[in-house]
Amino acid sequence: MDLKLKRPADDALLDRLRPHQQPLDNHDGLLGLIGNARFALIGEASHGTHEFYAERATITRRLILEKGFNAVAVEADWPDAWRVNRYVRGLGDDADANAALGGFLRFPTWMWRNTVVRDFVEWLRTHNSGLPPSRRVGFYGIDLYSLFTSIQAVLAYLDRVDPEGAALARSRYACFDHAHEDSQAYGQATAFGLKPGCEDEAVKQLREMNARAASIARTPGLERDEAFFAQQNARLVRNAEEYYRSMFRGRVSSWNLRDGHMVETLQALDGHLALHGVAPRVAVWAHNSHLGDACATEMGEMGEWNVGQLMRDRFGDAAVLVGFSTHHGSVTAASQWDAPAEHKRVVDGLPGSFEDLFHRTGQARFWLQLRGNGALGDALQERRLQRAIGVIYQPRTERQSHYFHTRLPAQFDAMIHLDETHALQPLDPPGNWPGREAPETYPSGL
Repeated sequence: MDLKLKRPADDALLDRLRPHQQPLDNHDGLLGLIGNARFALIGEASHGTHEFYAERATITRRLILEKGFNAVAVEADWPDAWRVNRYVRGLGDDADANAALGGFLRFPTWMWRNTVVRDFVEWLRTHNSGLPPSRRVGFYGIDLYSLFTSIQAVLAYLDRVDPEGAALARSRYACFDHAHEDSQAYGQATAFGLKPGCEDEAVKQLREMNARAASIARTPGLERDEAFFAQQNARLVRNAEEYYRSMFRGRVSSWNLRDGHMVETLQALDGHLALHGVAPRVAVWAHNSHLGDACATEMGEMGEWNVGQLMRDRFGDAAVLVGFSTHHGSVTAASQWDAPAEHKRVVDGLPGSFEDLFHRTGQARFWLQLRGNGALGDALQERRLQRAIGVIYQPRTERQSHYFHTRLPAQFDAMIHLDETHALQPLDPPGNWPGREAPETYPSGL
């Protein structure tokens, strides 16, 4: 790219962009955009940036206090998040938020075991303590990695309420025993015909759990919640079984199954919360690559869909999509899958990217209202690169590993830009962490 030739056009674009920059001193304008929407999908451009998590938590607090939002659904495993859900509702045996987050043992632990989430969880418990049980705000996971943890959760529930049903479930789930609780080993063995698949057994158990949950759906109280928890674990087992088999057929099929499961979980949660007699309103926390509409990106051109696209399809304007971006700073990420967390420098946004464009406005913190803003949409209609850092960051292959093209006005309803950002603080930092106190490749590790 000849930057000298590109510069005049970009300078003209900056002149068109600057009048639309809104300050981030407060989030009044963003809350106005969200309005009466039932779902606020609030993203992040990395899984390890303090400011993304902190701004998202601040926005969500206001949505709870001022807009009546009554659930937070996050890109996390269902059983681990349910432990947090019990804590924020004043249940369970965990002494504090740090302990309640103790279920997040799978890589990357820092994604949810960090200081921002800990403080938000503690705030949510305090907020809920003054409310009746039916109006307490919940905390839920929508991801599907926890195949074997969810099997154990289904069995534990049935052991308590139906020992005979538990015995039958054990006989069905025994089909998975050959994998020795290694989800990827299960997927590989079944995908290549080395072992029989367990789809039929997972489907049969899910049908049984669906029937059980339906039989007590109108019974208020904790038992209904626990039945829903078990039902969703059975759903996760069924979907994760297919997901791990699909991993060896290519990225597109596994990505679509994963995001389809997230939306399926959100819809099930929406229906469950409606039984409490309060209109469900859900804040969804996940990566930009899941929450921005895939139709506007290279992902969509590759045949992928995602949560943002599916939620728009199902709920229209009742789902608001909010993205984040940054130009430079530091990030918490690993160098490869299952490797330790590192404090890494984020290199400057590539020339010609949205990150570079926003940096050149000279404003350090601002947001753009993209929905209903035709003038801004026209100004930003050109496809540009956008950065996505997951749990893995590979600066040496920055362009190939972390950038894709997108049409921003069609991808998000609002974009928040924080020019310089800093690494998220893990609750369990490695010994060489600065100031230590308190397998995907495109985009990498999302």
